[in-house]
Amino acid sequence: MLKTILMGCVLLLASTAHASEHIHIVGSTTVLPVVSQAATLYRQQHPNITITVSGGGSGVGIASVIQGTAQIGMASRNTTVEEQAKLEGKVDNIVIAADAVAVAISKAVYESGVHALSVQQIADIYRGNIRNWQDVGGLDARIVVIDKEASRGTRHVFAEAILGDKHARAKGASIISGSNNEEQAIISRSHAAIGMLSNAWLNHKVRGIAIIVDGKTILPTIEHVRDNTYPLARGLHVLLPKTASAAAKDFVQFLLSQQGQAIVQEVGYLPVH
Repeated sequence: MLKTILMGCVLLLASTAHASEHIHIVGSTTVLPVVSQAATLYRQQHPNITITVSGGGSGVGIASVIQGTAQIGMASRNTTVEEQAKLEGKVDNIVIAADAVAVAISKAVYESGVHALSVQQIADIYRGNIRNWQDVGGLDARIVVIDKEASRGTRHVFAEAILGDKHARAKGASIISGSNNEEQAIISRSHAAIGMLSNAWLNHKVRGIAIIVDGKTILPTIEHVRDNTYPLARGLHVLLPKTASAAAKDFVQFLLSQQGQAIVQEVGYLPVH
């Protein structure tokens, strides 16, 4: 499972006084743990390279590549039509892992009996039509609904699958969070929360529930990502400009190597190889 990682800026400096090259990587906080750990290992093997890795969300990562302010972007969703038009022919969009977006709830809600919800029930909670956990078999408590910032890849995947539109409003939400780390903390401190998190961020205080699809309860597990049965599965991407330096291209190849994919598995995602 994923170790706790503070989502500020992960700065990895070469030991030499004058690094020959600097690679700046920006974007998804879901992809960030893999890339930051890989960057640490890569730097040990290439001490003349300096790498900085920072979050901000998938939208920020994609925009940074479009604007040329980052050498590599990280995204936990597919690019939009508008983004594709700006990136067309200029960027390689490479999937380095796969992941499940979990519908995450507070421990108290899970222990009160809420272990699975249908897509319609989840949608009704986010639309504000269901407001008390008692209405779906849980404790008598008002539901604390957590949405994510519009730029977040997790939000796009969740909203498209649950609300039918990646830009759909969540009228029932009372809190808007940013990174996975931030949302995990909010849910763990509450006794009545629901949110959307990468499967790797679940723990004993933040429980992932099954989604009921055609009468079947499907848990947000890597196994169900692998067999394509979980409805909120997604690829985790890095965006590499075709004009990127040899070092940036080599680092992306490192992410796809046996060493890089071992990190993917260690973090809690599904390797692509």
